[in-house]
Amino acid sequence: MTIRPCAIVPSRNHWQALPDIVGRLRALGLPVFVIDDGSDEPAAAAIASLDAPSDGVTVHRLAVNQGKGAAVAEGFRHAIAGGFTHAVQADADGQHDLGALPELLARARAHPHAVVSGYPAYDASVPRSRRIGRWATHVWVFVETLSFRITDSMCGLRVYPLDEVGRLLAAEKLGRRMDFDTEIMVRLFWRGVPPVMVPVRVTYPPGNLSNFDLLADNLRITWMHTRLVLTALFRLPSILRHRPPPLEATAHWAQLRERGAFWGLRFIAAAYRLLGRGGCRAVMAPIVLYFYVTGETQRRASLDFLARAFAVAGSPRRIAWWHGYRHVMNFASRALDAFAAWTGGIPSSAMAIDDPQTLERAAADPRGALLVVSHVGNVELARALMRPDLRRRLTVLAHSRNAEHYNRLVARFRDREAGQVMQVTDVGPDMAIALRERIARGEWVAIAGDRVPVLSQGRVCAAPFLGGVAPFPQGPWLLGSLLECPVYLFFCRREGAGWKARLEPFSDRIALPRGARETALAGYVAGYARRLEAECLFDPFQWYNFFDFAIKESPPR
Repeated sequence: MTIRPCAIVPSRNHWQALPDIVGRLRALGLPVFVIDDGSDEPAAAAIASLDAPSDGVTVHRLAVNQGKGAAVAEGFRHAIAGGFTHAVQADADGQHDLGALPELLARARAHPHAVVSGYPAYDASVPRSRRIGRWATHVWVFVETLSFRITDSMCGLRVYPLDEVGRLLAAEKLGRRMDFDTEIMVRLFWRGVPPVMVPVRVTYPPGNLSNFDLLADNLRITWMHTRLVLTALFRLPSILRHRPPPLEATAHWAQLRERGAFWGLRFIAAAYRLLGRGGCRAVMAPIVLYFYVTGETQRRASLDFLARAFAVAGSPRRIAWWHGYRHVMNFASRALDAFAAWTGGIPSSAMAIDDPQTLERAAADPRGALLVVSHVGNVELARALMRPDLRRRLTVLAHSRNAEHYNRLVARFRDREAGQVMQVTDVGPDMAIALRERIARGEWVAIAGDRVPVLSQGRVCAAPFLGGVAPFPQGPWLLGSLLECPVYLFFCRREGAGWKARLEPFSDRIALPRGARETALAGYVAGYARRLEAECLFDPFQWYNFFDFAIKESPPR
């Protein structure tokens, strides 16, 4: 889509910086609408002198001061009538660095249906009271949108998509003064217009005039937030249906960002130590509900998986949103249990070994072993509760960049015998050599068999899975061939009040004969997929791959 932008500059008695602002907007090729919101003299005359329609600058005057919101809305009407697709809003007080405008316009061209807004990068000149006031508004906006995507709703430098704005103004009555900037951002978000936030340097020049009425405007903003919260509660189903989609589709599970802050996880950890598991789950329930409601990718993946799993199991159960919430709550409890296990809150006796003879034989085998694990159950808890001598010989290959806060918290409590976690994006020759040395010393290496490698997304085999066909990584089986050691599958699932771990032989050695390599790989992958499916069907709520597993329907025979 080709955009045709203009600029709107609302002004109430701001005129000293206005010529420079208009000049910089025109230098970017933007036609400019200056809206004089009933300015007094000498500002009124100075603003009127800028009117030069033949040079792309048009001044419109509101005879009576109506407020910033009314002035911007008047500018919208002129912009829409002029056939423009987008409008830059630039305040006339000179506080915003217009050097950010090319970036804002570039983002608008890339995402023409988004509202592109600056978020302030303040210098030391910002008054402390302004920072506190803005943070109060930020918190309310987070509540009203059930999202952290609008990082600042009060910045006076932004680019609006005029089609969406025109429909909003025709349907809703918005605040007309200092409550306008925040309200229009929230209501556009409710209508599915995604925000794009760009850092903008903001300064407060000495002696700068402010039109903010400390008492009246704070009361207006308070009333605005009250209206928005009540409206959000009343319209919640519609708001959730129209949540703005992610602007860039997540192509791979490793690109999913960890959600939440480190201090939030520390709060949960403190709640566990004070209240125990049951009390901590009660504290987590509303927090998990928030992340479930706002985490579209994970929510969709959960509901799709549960529907497929229960259909394959022959269950008549119809999957509803609360099943997904239970699924995500189980995932949160899994992380809580792993944390508890590492911190000594869960004794090793809580985990039973399903086949202790196989475990003992593997432990006594001097050849080492490759353990292929999965995201079913709680392998991290099993690692915490296993015998210290087994932990010492275990190296876990993982990509955990999208769980850094959680890993940072747990790392504080892991002992020196926790084994090693090696961050990997792909298993290359150097990594394979280092791992062979470990195997030669009789150590174990663990790798997940149900996630496509971060950098080698083409290195997969399709295998039957849950009534369809899904991609599984070749990496574990290629690594097994290189390591020339026994391969085991390892699972740990919750059963009742405890956990059951199972180490089961998969292959004494992975053989990939020349000329039949792909066929052999497909066979190993299919065997693993069958076993993984059985674990998933035992309890679908213990599957924790919250991304699109790309299960496709089986091809017709």
